[in-house]
Amino acid sequence: MPNTPPPEPENPGSWDHSSHREFVDYYARQSLEPETVKRFTRVRDKAIALLAQRPENRSSLQVADIGCGAGTQSRLWAQLGHHVHGLDVNAPLIEVARQRAEDEHLDIEFAVGSATELPYADKMMDVSLLPELLEHVVDWESVLNEAARILKPGGLLFLSTTNWLCPKQDEFELPLYSWYPGFVKRKYEHLAVTTRPEIVNHAKYPAVNWFSFYSLSRYLGQRGFRCLDRFDLIDTANRNPLEKAVATMARTLPPLRFAGHLLTPGTVIFAFKQP
Repeated sequence: MPNTPPPEPENPGSWDHSSHREFVDYYARQSLEPETVKRFTRVRDKAIALLAQRPENRSSLQVADIGCGAGTQSRLWAQLGHHVHGLDVNAPLIEVARQRAEDEHLDIEFAVGSATELPYADKMMDVSLLPELLEHVVDWESVLNEAARILKPGGLLFLSTTNWLCPKQDEFELPLYSWYPGFVKRKYEHLAVTTRPEIVNHAKYPAVNWFSFYSLSRYLGQRGFRCLDRFDLIDTANRNPLEKAVATMARTLPPLRFAGHLLTPGTVIFAFKQP
């Protein structure tokens, strides 16, 4: 491990694409956990349901899985016949992703590269997926701008990331880390890439950004996106009357919506790129 955090590169070729073996092994195992597969399946199914509401609904979608890791989410989309392009900065994890896709006879285009400079054309994708990535890249604005650039008008952006409002988090093995002041976070970020890599499961690029739904929806809204949070996405069709009432109140009463975000470890956003 280097003695200082890796510098933010000027181009994807200057990123360090290597990885600590313990990190690769951990994420290769974690990516196959039943809960991980369920979570990504829910994301896929919700995204497809939202896209089905578009007038130009397509049965076969162009999907960019940015920060794809070991490729679990990519495979789930490819299993339904969609054209998937997976990209990650971590070369060993991309090799895992390629091997797993080959074992399942799935045709997925995997590439090693940077989310800050995507190798895809403008308005090429129907879906941009950013799973647990934004928190790890110092230049997070470029990540969002690139994900937006490659989306077609009417395309869907999904992102999941940190939530500084909630004291529970999975990035650092430290209690209440979300609420640490900035200068304390900087100290632990330095320790994570020097003498204590175990506190971030040996991640080469540990989390350095902390968001909320409110901050990200403002940023995306200024760039022409219509954002939905987890409360907007609750399907009340098969809920009992009490659950329907709670969901309705969370959507319509800002203090209740805020309380819901306060109690939720991560931030989740589905956002449509307006025509």
